[in-house]
Amino acid sequence: MARSEDAETLGGRIARLRREKGLTQIELAERLHVSQPVISDYENDVIRLLADTVAQIAGILGASTDELLGLKAPSGVSGGIKNRRLYRRLQQIEQLPRRDQEALLRTIEAFISRAS
Repeated sequence: MARSEDAETLGGRIARLRREKGLTQIELAERLHVSQPVISDYENDVIRLLADTVAQIAGILGASTDELLGLKAPSGVSGGIKNRRLYRRLQQIEQLPRRDQEALLRTIEAFISRAS
């Protein structure tokens, strides 16, 4: 099957999803019990991944194996948030009690309405 020049590779999807989750290569490597250079090789399509490794990575990144393999459109909640700090904070906010989440949302809405 021919790949178009701008098609995202498996390694590219791993890198993108890892960044969207706010993980470094080192953090992903620790979770997979491999070294950081191995993650770099995965992301650069140097090493061919075994099926069980794809499944492990998908689980860590909160993606389906179909999404990781490019067989299904992304289902992530991150909405393409590229700022790691913001994404991590949003993840932490989701862990707060509902009342605290609502208070934060009201504060954010107040800031945004003043900026508009």
